[in-house]
Amino acid sequence: MEFFKNLTVLSLEQATVAPYLTYRLAQDGMNVIRLEHPVYGDPNRFIGENVLDEKRMNSYFLTINSGKKALTLNLADPKGQEIFKKLIQQLKVDIFVTNQLPKNYEKLGIAYELMKEIKPDIIWLGLTGFGPDSNEGAYDPILQARSGLMELTGEADGEPQVLGIPLPDMGTSEHGYGLLMKALFKRAVTGEGTRIDLSMFESTVSWLTVPIALSKSFGANISRRGNTHEFFSPVSVYKTSNGFVYLAVGNDRQWESVVSQDMFKSLAKEEYKKNKGRITDVINLNKAINAITEKHTSEELIELFNSITVPISKIKNVNEVVEDPLVARRILTCKDPKTGTKVTLAPPPNMTPFLEECDQKLSFPPRFGEQNQEIYGNLLGYDEATLSEFKEKGII
Repeated sequence: MEFFKNLTVLSLEQATVAPYLTYRLAQDGMNVIRLEHPVYGDPNRFIGENVLDEKRMNSYFLTINSGKKALTLNLADPKGQEIFKKLIQQLKVDIFVTNQLPKNYEKLGIAYELMKEIKPDIIWLGLTGFGPDSNEGAYDPILQARSGLMELTGEADGEPQVLGIPLPDMGTSEHGYGLLMKALFKRAVTGEGTRIDLSMFESTVSWLTVPIALSKSFGANISRRGNTHEFFSPVSVYKTSNGFVYLAVGNDRQWESVVSQDMFKSLAKEEYKKNKGRITDVINLNKAINAITEKHTSEELIELFNSITVPISKIKNVNEVVEDPLVARRILTCKDPKTGTKVTLAPPPNMTPFLEECDQKLSFPPRFGEQNQEIYGNLLGYDEATLSEFKEKGII
């Protein structure tokens, strides 16, 4: 995976979908440079608490921007587009990512055809809400609503709910990651670049494997069902004397193991022997289980169910998740060289050789235009006077 370090990613990014994707590429060791407008910048820089006591470095921004560099550039200015072309050439950009609206591609000089003229083998990825023919804005909850995710989330007799994480954003990022790896393979084999258009809406709907197949093929009526499972029972959240556990009985043999325990012997009924019978009476069965579990601690129940190999888990809060030994050993960190602030970051989906090599420590998220001098001055060769002029004119 050493060759990843030789790859350069230029990303005109903001919000979540593109930044999370390039964050994943940074975890592979790629040289990731984020571009931002010199006045407005990434709105996410202003979201969350001002933990560093400085502008444009709020807590929300710090979560998915480690391991990157940052430039400011006004691509609506002809001079900005000239500088952009130089960046493509002199940085030898391998991958370009943007989540700009398609109507801005030509105007900003970032259209695939324009960039292909400068770098014929470039891999270009445009992330849009609803495809390259649509300029409709796409916030994550809107996509959750339109894609059916909200209809599938929440209690059966309650209102639709948003997910606890922004799956349309981050799921699209993951799909984009896979498409980029495919494009890199194609380029390695053929020498050709690729244009990729990825719709967040299409990405999100693709997760609806069971709901779409069963509802459209076999007339199933699939909607939200709370914590229970449509096909298996008992599978749900149960109250304990000191919290909650999630219990998942996946087959009749496991159910037999459960009711063989003294605690649950009262549920050893003939009609519950088969999963179909338990599903039919799921409301009463869950009430009966809850009446038992709420008299015992989560730890006691976990020990019991683990002893009979029936899946169970305490429902943990975020801090408890981080303390899980399987998570703790994978946690990433970054430290601000300016203030000494250390940020604990979520673990990667898999540990990359680059992350192992850097001891799971990434560089701190870049300040606004932090690498302007390094890249525009040192690499592109603009002198101090020229850079000052660019800044005065709002070009950088």
